[in-house]
Amino acid sequence: MTIDLKDRIALVTGASRGIGYYTALELAKAGAHVIACARTVGGLEELDDAIKAVGGSATLVPFDLADMQAIDTLGASIFERWGKLDILVANAGILGVISPIGHVEAKVFEKVMTTNVTATWRLIRSVEPLLVKSDQGRAVIMSSAAAHKCRPFWGPYSASKAAVEALARTWAGETQRLPLRVVSVDPGATRTAMRAQAMPGEDPSTLPHPSEVAARILPLCGPELTETGKLFVVRDGKLKDYRLPE
Repeated sequence: MTIDLKDRIALVTGASRGIGYYTALELAKAGAHVIACARTVGGLEELDDAIKAVGGSATLVPFDLADMQAIDTLGASIFERWGKLDILVANAGILGVISPIGHVEAKVFEKVMTTNVTATWRLIRSVEPLLVKSDQGRAVIMSSAAAHKCRPFWGPYSASKAAVEALARTWAGETQRLPLRVVSVDPGATRTAMRAQAMPGEDPSTLPHPSEVAARILPLCGPELTETGKLFVVRDGKLKDYRLPE
């Protein structure tokens, strides 16, 4: 399937590496102008070079998502320059620590929640007025199987991803009568730095490359997506419904 995103404006957070980097590159290949956000300037510059190499264009925005005022400023800047936003890929997130809940330091727990949850809410609040100005607004919110499995020692990360899914589902319900479509994505185990941090003894060559995951995310950003409030499970290649406890 060829995805045509010519003249579309796409915002990607956590774009300096991993899934965010390759998703930004896929969006640029499809014709979108990419607003790439991350803390690491060097990674953003490498992305910009890669995007230019495929004939695409990008605007680099280096900042920390913990800076809530910067998120608000970003929304205002997008409005001033483009007047709308067509695609949001809220990808940025941190693992925190793999530890018993009672051993997690308060500052670590708070940082995970600030980066993964509060910043996502603030981002939604900042760009929703821009997305609804698009005739085909699309929002992809990165989640994780950790939101459902709740494995021992993964408490902060699991809690944060469960909260992010709740935000995405609520937002989808609030906007279901609009052209805006909102989906969460479970990328599965992927060859990323975060995965290496969580599973240091794992052979990364056994895992899908983030470029493979990005290729599966791209169709969720295009006009063909009609569903909202769903979870896209990359390993299964399909959108799934959420279920209430049984």
